[in-house]
Amino acid sequence: MALQQFAPIAALIILAVVLTFIISNISTIFGPSNNTSRKTAPYESGMQPIGVGMRRMPVKFYLIGVLFILFDIEVIFFLPWAVVFRDLGFYGLAVMGLFFFILTIGLIYEWKKGALEWE
Repeated sequence: MALQQFAPIAALIILAVVLTFIISNISTIFGPSNNTSRKTAPYESGMQPIGVGMRRMPVKFYLIGVLFILFDIEVIFFLPWAVVFRDLGFYGLAVMGLFFFILTIGLIYEWKKGALEWE
């Protein structure tokens, strides 16, 4: 009797598995399949690769990307604070001021270290 409660969940799982199988195989069933040696080459454009496939990327690129995401996500916290600013009173202003101060210190530190310089 207790297993009857889980019948809709089991039906949804079975439906999900069947739809996944159908959707993943529909392109091989209905799509064209005339593979040539140029199509199976490493690049879809058909051009022969020049040089090595893996190049070293400077860490600076990733560092700037991570810093952008970090500061961008931290700035998102200003919107909910601005919506309820009047309800929070002085305490909300003080806490957000501290948050903004810490954020500014982090930004100044990264600026002084040269992490924001694009070369």
